[in-house]
Amino acid sequence: MNVDLSKFDLVINTYLIPLGLKLLAALAIWFVGGFIIRAVIAGAERAMKAKQLEPTLTRYLGSFLRVVLRIALVLIILGMVGFETTSFAALLAAAGVAIGAAWAGLLANFAAGVFLVVLRPFKVGDSIMVATVSGVVREIGLFGCILETGDGVRVTIGNNKIFSDNIFNYSVHPTRRVDLSCQLAHQVDAARAMELLRAAIATVPHVATEPAPQVEILGFNANGTLLAVRPYCANEHYWQVFFEGNRRIAEVANREAWPIPEQHSFVRQVGA
Repeated sequence: MNVDLSKFDLVINTYLIPLGLKLLAALAIWFVGGFIIRAVIAGAERAMKAKQLEPTLTRYLGSFLRVVLRIALVLIILGMVGFETTSFAALLAAAGVAIGAAWAGLLANFAAGVFLVVLRPFKVGDSIMVATVSGVVREIGLFGCILETGDGVRVTIGNNKIFSDNIFNYSVHPTRRVDLSCQLAHQVDAARAMELLRAAIATVPHVATEPAPQVEILGFNANGTLLAVRPYCANEHYWQVFFEGNRRIAEVANREAWPIPEQHSFVRQVGA
């Protein structure tokens, strides 16, 4: 049986060898392009760090640039192999629209995360309250932020929920006011009580001298006079000052033997 080898030579020379050369070239471009992409991203990150941009924003931009460059590299390689890149790009755009519709929530969180990084209402290490959660910011991620609450719970909140809610940042100013109160009985001299409490609160550790602690009459009720006791401290000492301040109020009340506040009722009998 005679085999016509010329046909095999034709197939090899016409199709296989050119295809093999294209695959080798595509493989070389993939490795060289990957090296160039890594170098470009590293240079961009160094430039952003030199500009002292927010580290989270640097990661955002680096990830976005990496994805865009990888897609461009894949399109170049497909064009070299012989694929119609315009059709592939149209397919990729259609897939992007479909994925965007399916992942609308994730994309909303991603977009909100970009605004959080750019507007910077808080940073890592700040003590904030958002979406009814109060804690210290441990991480600002692509899709959510991680907060560490005072009772040792780690909470992850979506960026879109954070950006659409009110954000309370307790770490912006050097001091934070601690709101305490002291209920006096009717028999207690309010002016002297305010003087004693003002002196006692000033001795609590970590209470700021500027602004000075405030002790004022907040109002009157059926039990007597209600005093507002308001020292200031750094945010990290808030709860220590809160508990120690209440302890000092109780010590002053016990030392001065203030009576227990109680309601007074008057009954008047009207004759016939």
